[in-house]
Amino acid sequence: MSVLDSIKEKIENANSILILTHENPDGDAVGSSIGFMHGLKKLEKNVDVYIPELSRVYDFLPGYEEVKTKLTGDEEYDLCIALDSSDVERLGLGKEWFKKIGNTIVIDHHITNQNFGDANYVNAVASSTCQNIIVILASLEVAINKDMATCIYSGMLTDTGGFRYNVQSETFEFAGMLLETGVDIAKIYRRLFDETTEAKTRLLARALDRLEILENGKIAFTYITQQDFDELHNEDGDQENIVNYGRNIEGVEVSIFIREKDGNYKVSLRSNEYVDVSRIAAKYAGGGHIKAAGFELAMPFEQAKETVVKEIASQLK
Repeated sequence: MSVLDSIKEKIENANSILILTHENPDGDAVGSSIGFMHGLKKLEKNVDVYIPELSRVYDFLPGYEEVKTKLTGDEEYDLCIALDSSDVERLGLGKEWFKKIGNTIVIDHHITNQNFGDANYVNAVASSTCQNIIVILASLEVAINKDMATCIYSGMLTDTGGFRYNVQSETFEFAGMLLETGVDIAKIYRRLFDETTEAKTRLLARALDRLEILENGKIAFTYITQQDFDELHNEDGDQENIVNYGRNIEGVEVSIFIREKDGNYKVSLRSNEYVDVSRIAAKYAGGGHIKAAGFELAMPFEQAKETVVKEIASQLK
């Protein structure tokens, strides 16, 4: 039996399904989760999406309001589907549910995926998990409507940096299929990349004011503290894209952005040409792609900064 057949059989035999994704969810994580929820509901399944750290950035996605940020513990599911997560630890608060339910499917596109489900569809060539969701929905004979397409297109758009990274001709073929449903690509792009708030803009200004250029201009570094978040009344998600400003500086190979949260430091890395930041992230139990990755460090700030800069510097030419 093929992986797609195994996944189809599990879904057909399930009634109540829980969808999980990785902690600190990005557009691909959120888009694939909500988009797949819509598809499974067309099969008349009872579906919950659990995303504890759900950013308001994605509130334009159809079905956003249905996502659960908390579970009581009394819910019962007969199938758990993990999306866009390379290992069970990356599921954060959802990992206990994954283990408890037992009957599991993993759908992902990270080359570091540990195939931790009972059935695993991992296509590392795909631009995004959202792209893999299109394949799964086709195998389930579910026609993609505008709501599903809006979610899936958003995930593809964010994970490819606006279709600049990790794309193949197939990526654009799939995007073209989504456009045929009537997706408003101008609105999606505006909401994800252009639209901002005063608090978000002030947070960016604070990060840029701290920007350091290191290692002969090849590393850009900045950070945001929990105090910054509190003073500026920011929300989770407001820090998205700050890391990209450093990468856009002429001569910079790697941009480092560190955010303090819950006493630890969340590290985001972006590279331009040759440094594989996913290998560095994997070393610290993180994940991502060759040119975009992240992980978390539980150590004092100065030690965290020194650790990350040293790792990056060792990879520079």
